[in-house]
Amino acid sequence: MHHGVFFKKNGPFSLREVLDYSEIKITDSDNLEKKIFDISTIESLKENCITFLNSPKYKNVSINTNAIACITTLSLQKFLPNSCAKIIVKNVLFTVAKVSKLFYPEADIDQIDGSLQLADNLSHKYPDVKFGKNVLIGENVKIGKNSSIGSNTIIEHDVIIGKHCLIGSDVVIKNTITEDLVYISDGAKLGQKGFGFIPDKTKNFRFPHIGIVYLKKGVEIGTSCTIDRGSITNTSIGENTFLDNQVHIAHNVKIGKNCMIAGQVGIAGSSVVGDNVGIGGQAGISGHLKIGNNVKIGGGSGVIKDIPDNSKVMGYPSVNFRNFIKKLEA
Repeated sequence: MHHGVFFKKNGPFSLREVLDYSEIKITDSDNLEKKIFDISTIESLKENCITFLNSPKYKNVSINTNAIACITTLSLQKFLPNSCAKIIVKNVLFTVAKVSKLFYPEADIDQIDGSLQLADNLSHKYPDVKFGKNVLIGENVKIGKNSSIGSNTIIEHDVIIGKHCLIGSDVVIKNTITEDLVYISDGAKLGQKGFGFIPDKTKNFRFPHIGIVYLKKGVEIGTSCTIDRGSITNTSIGENTFLDNQVHIAHNVKIGKNCMIAGQVGIAGSSVVGDNVGIGGQAGISGHLKIGNNVKIGGGSGVIKDIPDNSKVMGYPSVNFRNFIKKLEA
């Protein structure tokens, strides 16, 4: 996921240390001294990590997890292998946020990049890149050949820009990797922390966002778009997908290839959009939904449930397009 590159990482910690930090009691003496190197999603099958299970829809992958321990609920622990220590809690996401904070103490807010320098002073590092006026570049940034960066743009540390990319003016890019032939128009903001927090009685607990933004080949990002980095997983946009102006893509959203998304669309966190999807202007998609391949969503629609492949919907809440037209004619 590359998050170790972009964010300061602590550890490893023993499972006992993780639990003490999270104020959780467990009696599993076999695993308490095992070293945990990271936190990961249940799908990744990473070893030497701690993971979490918050929904039965992941039961087919959770039963094969290699994680040392899993944060879950009493009703979901049956979907985990015997080799995995079960950490039973009432609020899984709150505990995940606390553990993420232990490993990545600075990822819950956007830190100031103190490594930024004027591109004029770094021309020897980027001989095949064109820079506008007053461009700032962070440490370890990589920019491919024949790319151009517009005036007043900021590219923060460790960002990777592919070849033949065109980045407009007044763009801010952090915690992001792009492939080749990516076009990012003026005023876009990529890789900032998403709107993730856990409500508490006294104050909201910020959820560290340790994922990145990943743009595949040929992606186009319109003027003043906002694309949040992922929380635990990445936010990603597939090949040849185009975003119009003022589109907001929230944390963990995954968009397929060859999609067309019109202006002022908002896609809430952790929703998955398939290939060849068209979304009309000012439509909104709720979080944690699955939008199938070849789906068409009319302008101004409000999507609050999954949409199967090859569907055409419109309205608020969105319904099958034919049903929407019938209601208009009634």
